Amino acid sequence: MVAGSPSGHIRLEPFRRRLAVVAAMVLLPLSACHKTAPVTANPAAQNSANPQAGATGATANLAPNDPPGEWRRQARDYANTRFSPLNQITTANVARLKIAWTMNDSIPYGHEGAPLVVGDTMYVVTPFPNVAYAVDLSKPGLPIKWAYKPNPDPVAIGKACCDAVNRGPTYADGKLVYALLDGEAVAVDTKTGKPVWRTRLGNPAVDGMTITMSPLVVGNVVLVGDSGGEMGVRGVLTALDLNTGKELWRAYSTGPDADVKIGPGFHAPYPWLNGKDLGVSSWPAEAWKRGGATIWGWISYDPDLNLIYSGTSNPSPRVPAQRPGDNLWSSAVFARNPQTGDAKWAFQFTPHDQWDYDGVNENVLIDAVIGGQTRKLMVHLDRNGFGYTMDRATGQILIAKPFAPINWASGIDPATGRPIVNPDKEAKVGEKVMDICPTHIGSKDWQPMAFSPRTGLIYADVFNICMDLTDHKVSYIPGTPYDGMDLQTHSGGHTGKWGEFIAWNPLTGQRVWSIPENFMTMSGVLATAGDVVFYGTSDGWFRAVDARSGKVLWSQKLGSGINGQPMTYLGPDGRQYVAIVAGVGGVASQVMGAKNGFPARGGTLYVFSIDGLSPNTAVAGMASTQGASAPAAPYGAPD
Repeated sequence: MVAGSPSGHIRLEPFRRRLAVVAAMVLLPLSACHKTAPVTANPAAQNSANPQAGATGATANLAPNDPPGEWRRQARDYANTRFSPLNQITTANVARLKIAWTMNDSIPYGHEGAPLVVGDTMYVVTPFPNVAYAVDLSKPGLPIKWAYKPNPDPVAIGKACCDAVNRGPTYADGKLVYALLDGEAVAVDTKTGKPVWRTRLGNPAVDGMTITMSPLVVGNVVLVGDSGGEMGVRGVLTALDLNTGKELWRAYSTGPDADVKIGPGFHAPYPWLNGKDLGVSSWPAEAWKRGGATIWGWISYDPDLNLIYSGTSNPSPRVPAQRPGDNLWSSAVFARNPQTGDAKWAFQFTPHDQWDYDGVNENVLIDAVIGGQTRKLMVHLDRNGFGYTMDRATGQILIAKPFAPINWASGIDPATGRPIVNPDKEAKVGEKVMDICPTHIGSKDWQPMAFSPRTGLIYADVFNICMDLTDHKVSYIPGTPYDGMDLQTHSGGHTGKWGEFIAWNPLTGQRVWSIPENFMTMSGVLATAGDVVFYGTSDGWFRAVDARSGKVLWSQKLGSGINGQPMTYLGPDGRQYVAIVAGVGGVASQVMGAKNGFPARGGTLYVFSIDGLSPNTAVAGMASTQGASAPAAPYGAPD
């Protein structure tokens, strides 16, 4: 991931923006108080933990099976499906969605997280300076219960690779848990808004390490990864105690087996991934110590196998000539025990990554029959352009097919799982290599896809972007860019369209349908039991689509581009709402900022309902406390 100029000519440059003065969040009521009854729902569908298998027969374990109207973590469930069992909003009535209320935070950085809803409270965490808000959904005017302002170190803004973003909080045991850009994790008491603990994991002023990912909580374990591969930061996943914030274990992505937590119980799916201290021997001497492979994406959890799945980023520096070898365990995925961190297996998607194809994208856990056998599967659409369906118990690849146009490799070797690299598209020092597809952010970046057990399909925002690449050798200085890639991006193919929204069959490795978009599609995706899926575009369109046919049923242009993640919840009034934050930034601004029609930055949470109805967004019958002829008292004057 890189920062760059709005022209599309991209180099890594630390952000040096001034710290924005954050205005108090403002709630804007947009509809009057209505007594209309909420749209009726099917209670059985809302409370079904395992909706009826759909077109492909694939299902998912929706543990921990939270109340259907709540949204307690970014992906909603451990399996990373982003599926809601709510079904008031359907293909028949979704066209009636209107804005019910909004909330603005005045922060100019990219907004990439989703709000959470637990009971009658919504929790929102902003990009830097990472302020947390609790909003009372049960009272007129939606008052803010509390705001927690952690005041992280602003030096982190200049160290963050790709904007001062935050991918959202998680909720567990009365605590709002999230990361601060300056390398800390924090737990806030959701009743009081006071910090329970605050733990420092890195120091951006010293080593360039930041944190942008959303933690996952499994039992009493808080899992937090790091960012900063372009600074030579060494990837590490840290486990903290939920109650105290104390470190339980840490597992590095590179280095000797003891550091990576590879022991006797480790069994990689292919022979080339089994061997002693491969995290050292697959690098030049000492290079693994600054080898990148940070862990800034999503973590999934299988409670039956008791395994977490976390991906690692690109190797560092991004100039491959300076790090001959496979560079394990960069651009890879680990399966680990959440209590100990011990690795059961690992797989590297892009050995000796030459193009910045991080392996951090989410792993969606589904169950299905393949080859006549019921398998526990993991679906991963990698930045390298291949869609993988893998056995999540062993790491074996069952399906690996391109989900977007690519030319850097011709396929995946079924015997080894390694890509078959096109030598004409390999990176070269001092020489421009033209038209490498996909570009450095891949055919799909961190923006999370969704899975619907009702259709058995995966829904994802993908890219159609290629690059011209020139490498330059770099030297390592702690806390400064350790990069070396110079690139220009352009749309791929002949359509000129940069984005696409697709439905993907994970059991065949084929597209079912697609919706081309003029701008990058870089939002998260929401799937619902109403057979509606939602996504957004970087030029500000929020869309609802028929999950089965791919027909666009509704669109709303918002005030900024959408990099956030849609979610849905049941309000205290029994009505289903859909929420999304619009606030373009991050890599979307870096790649497409100069394109005509690209929107301004901003940060606004939009909440929609059928006909825009909500009893809590305005107070009817408000009257003046003074007589019509009485002179108005000066503002702030005593009564």
